[in-house]
Amino acid sequence: MDAFAAPGGLTLAPGSCSLSALPPGTMGTVIGVGVGENTAIERRLMELGFVAGERIEILTEAWPGRDPFVVRIGTTTFALRRREVETVWVELTHPGNST
Repeated sequence: MDAFAAPGGLTLAPGSCSLSALPPGTMGTVIGVGVGENTAIERRLMELGFVAGERIEILTEAWPGRDPFVVRIGTTTFALRRREVETVWVELTHPGNST
């Protein structure tokens, strides 16, 4: 199975991408945050629950401009700017999967 390289040299499996690239209605599982040394915002996101294995869903986004957007991580809902979550990596949940 091929993988693709994310910014910073992080290698991800197919079906994985940055949280910032996802449209409303997308569901998945967090696989990691950051691409090396974590910035202050990345550390804060991890403190808020953006940790590997946590279920995530994109609920909605502002119109026009798509920013901020509303995300549910576990049982908590956040409104975030896309630039804040561009290094949160997510494995997508495909319809029919019970992940």
